[in-house]
Amino acid sequence: MVVNQPVTHVKVGVLALQGAFIEHIHTLNNIAEVTEAIPVRTEEQLNSVDALIIPGGESTAMALIAERCNMLEPLRAFVRSKPTWGTCAGMILLADEASKTKRGGQQLLGGLHISVNRNQFGSQKESFETDLYMPEVLGGDTPFHAVFIRAPIITEIKSDKVKVLCKLGNQVGSTDAETIVAVQQNHLMATAFHPELTSDDRLHRYFVGIALQHKA
Repeated sequence: MVVNQPVTHVKVGVLALQGAFIEHIHTLNNIAEVTEAIPVRTEEQLNSVDALIIPGGESTAMALIAERCNMLEPLRAFVRSKPTWGTCAGMILLADEASKTKRGGQQLLGGLHISVNRNQFGSQKESFETDLYMPEVLGGDTPFHAVFIRAPIITEIKSDKVKVLCKLGNQVGSTDAETIVAVQQNHLMATAFHPELTSDDRLHRYFVGIALQHKA
């Protein structure tokens, strides 16, 4: 009888066409279950990883570079079958629909059944930080200090497969109780903020857990 061995390690890629990818790699390198964290710029590199993070940056620029590098279709195929986490601009690219795009719109990877608004809070000077509570995801009552930079928000959940992980209103005294900033849909995950810009690696560990389960 063949006994399946438990999956204990994964290789994680971070899309490195544009944006804040190196910070994700540094965080992943400190997680024991990650055998290797690599920048992904080619289809060959993409096919070598078990999971992918699409970082923050400029979603229009990422899409244009991906198209020029013949990476759009490989990325679309990847996100439909393997764990992918989009942060900020990455969340926009994973969404099925995006508004407030630049003239002519932009290419999306899709797969995550949500609609988003780009730059919901305004320009760079309207960036902010706040504590978010996600006890079901992170456990305990310790908040996650979230950094929002020209952040999008989720304006519509288009499938009952999409689970809301956090709303901006998950904080004491907030009046934004309906502002959704983190979701999960099976093997896909998205956050409107930048976890890689803090020393808190709990969300990265949560995503690695998704990747381990999926690989198993």
